[in-house]
Amino acid sequence: MKNIFSKYKVLLAVLLLTSCNNDFLERYPLDEISNETFWNTENDLAVYNNSLYHLAAVDDNNVPILMGHDDGFESQKFGIWYIDEFSDNIAPRHSRHTNFQQIRSGKHNVPSTSGGDNQWFGYKGWNFLRAVNVGLDNYSKAGISQDAIDKYAGEARLFRGWFYADKVQKFGDVTWVDHELGVESEELYASRTPREEVMANVLQDLNFACEKLPADWGDGGGPGRLNRWAALLVKSRVCLFEGTWRKYHGGSNAEMWLQEAASAAKEIMDNGPYTLYVTGDPAHDYNAIHRIPADLTGVPEVMYWRRYQLGVFTNHVQNYHRSYNGGATKSMVEDYLCSDGLPISLSPLYKGDAQIEDVFENRDPRLRQTILHPDDVLFYGYGNNDTRPYPRVRGMEGGQTVETGYHIIKVYDNGPAYATYNTSATPAITMRFGEVLLNYAEAVAELGTITQADLDASINLLRDRVAMPHLEMNNVPVDPRYTGDGVSPLIVEIRRERRVELFMEGFRYDDLRRWKQGKKLEIPSLGIRWDAAAIERYPKATVLFSEVDGVPYIDVYKGTDWENPVFDESKHYLWPIPLSDLAQNPALGQNPGW
Repeated sequence: MKNIFSKYKVLLAVLLLTSCNNDFLERYPLDEISNETFWNTENDLAVYNNSLYHLAAVDDNNVPILMGHDDGFESQKFGIWYIDEFSDNIAPRHSRHTNFQQIRSGKHNVPSTSGGDNQWFGYKGWNFLRAVNVGLDNYSKAGISQDAIDKYAGEARLFRGWFYADKVQKFGDVTWVDHELGVESEELYASRTPREEVMANVLQDLNFACEKLPADWGDGGGPGRLNRWAALLVKSRVCLFEGTWRKYHGGSNAEMWLQEAASAAKEIMDNGPYTLYVTGDPAHDYNAIHRIPADLTGVPEVMYWRRYQLGVFTNHVQNYHRSYNGGATKSMVEDYLCSDGLPISLSPLYKGDAQIEDVFENRDPRLRQTILHPDDVLFYGYGNNDTRPYPRVRGMEGGQTVETGYHIIKVYDNGPAYATYNTSATPAITMRFGEVLLNYAEAVAELGTITQADLDASINLLRDRVAMPHLEMNNVPVDPRYTGDGVSPLIVEIRRERRVELFMEGFRYDDLRRWKQGKKLEIPSLGIRWDAAAIERYPKATVLFSEVDGVPYIDVYKGTDWENPVFDESKHYLWPIPLSDLAQNPALGQNPGW
């Protein structure tokens, strides 16, 4: 997708550069695009906004909104599949994943620069914001109807609101700019705008986008432009984050933000054209859309996705994913309910983890559609249809090894092209209807207005897909592992559902931060049980272990720099401003504790 809009790069560069060069603009050259002569037709506005999509796609690290897959042997950088590695869901150990390990363990420091190895701390991306504001300052010059102008302004304001929401979520206060700046603009050296003021502006942008964007651009959804439904999902996502952040961290009008999140999601649920992907096969329907090899056009659950195409732009994500993701954690696997709808701490159906096959017995079918069962190796073609015994962990010879012993197959596809370097057309799902249902359920639960009808229209639809018992308001289980979280058992179960359903889709780390549950990152990253029977079954492994209640489990980071994780409540909920950014503008100020 990074090259789909590449022919517009020169146009964007010319517009951005010449908008600051008055001498050049006064000449109006006939053989060059200029700011004074460009904005005429609807096609001009569409072409310009195409360049915004291109900027968002090629700069995922600084504009992490339309997240997709990177190419080559650095496929983990800025890829949507790997954001969960910041959290307690996945445990990578490879050196290419150092940033994830640092942040996951709380061992990161203030970076010197915004780029390079510190890309995830980047207080950057302002070239994208500038491009958005250039468009918004000029769309009205076109000799077209106001409705047509508003479509493209809505597209740009969706990008701006989404961009700013991401920056606020990472850094807190951030300088608000809503117009084109020149080299002498005072805002270049301004202090940061307070969070609540920025987010009020963000909400205005998102509301405008939801009102002005068309429900269908007529592009067939393969994928095309962001439509009104996508804007509503972005709004529900942003407002849910902000509402829960203010509820648990302090701030005004938390209820307003939660109501906005609920209303946006409900609009999609009631009037949008999307449904869950269901064929009546609960053993496979959940992960089916995550393994469609190339084209998601027409899949009813997918609201927006990133396309890759051989000969245009491809990725290395399938080949890379097999070798470096580290595997899912014990914490993640244990959050899947048993088939009676009870957590493993309460259910008589739980078989324990004495051997890995027991882990899957009588569990939510999403577990076996997310983590490799030893009997499913040939079904998924795992490890090129490897016939060795699985799981396989570090030190074992041959096959695909992971750190935890829990191999991830939710997104695994073994198409022959994906075994070759950088030839994958694996699409990236940026938005899907399942998230809408989760956003709605959580928002109304946090508001205290949730009803059984709300659960049946949201959480229980997700459970129906995998033939799991419904969540019932008058019979919510009380998992003793979460009674210290300070929330109701119902909210615990909604959060659990979110973790399970959205595993490896990039939400868990932000969820822990907005819920003020950062201390969960202090729990060591463990893997499968590693007793004498496991050592005999999986010979030549070189893993280390720690005991939990006298039972040994693989301890992924034991003996490394990331052992003994810490989470400092006074600073780790926000990221630090890099020193280079502070040097350029001391008025930005550093975040607390850094």
